Amino acid sequence: MKQENEKTRYSDAELKEFKELILDKVRIAKEELNSLATSLSSPNANGTDDTAGTYKTLEDGSATLEKEQINQLAARQKKFIDQLEAALVRIENKTYGICRETGKLIPKERLRIVPHTTLTMEAKLKQN
Repeated sequence: MKQENEKTRYSDAELKEFKELILDKVRIAKEELNSLATSLSSPNANGTDDTAGTYKTLEDGSATLEKEQINQLAARQKKFIDQLEAALVRIENKTYGICRETGKLIPKERLRIVPHTTLTMEAKLKQN
């Protein structure tokens, strides 16, 4: 049973504060994604053209592994941006910060650390 004074959603001022926090995180995340994309598109400039074939093969393998790792980082970064943008939609709908499992407000401290979360720690721990 809910207490009479228990908040059911964050105020418009609080939502504005979270929106600014998230927009800043989106900007930084997009800069990092662009940096990853740039490093993927630039050719391998290690200057191995004049080295022996064996070393060239090792360099190519290393470069391939590095590109795979950068691709994984870029995919993770893109997913993070998508989650942040979904949080912005929840802010516009005034449903931001409400746990999708319990319906309770997610504490501000948690939202400041993980602004795209949709679960309280209580609900998150029950999932595991």
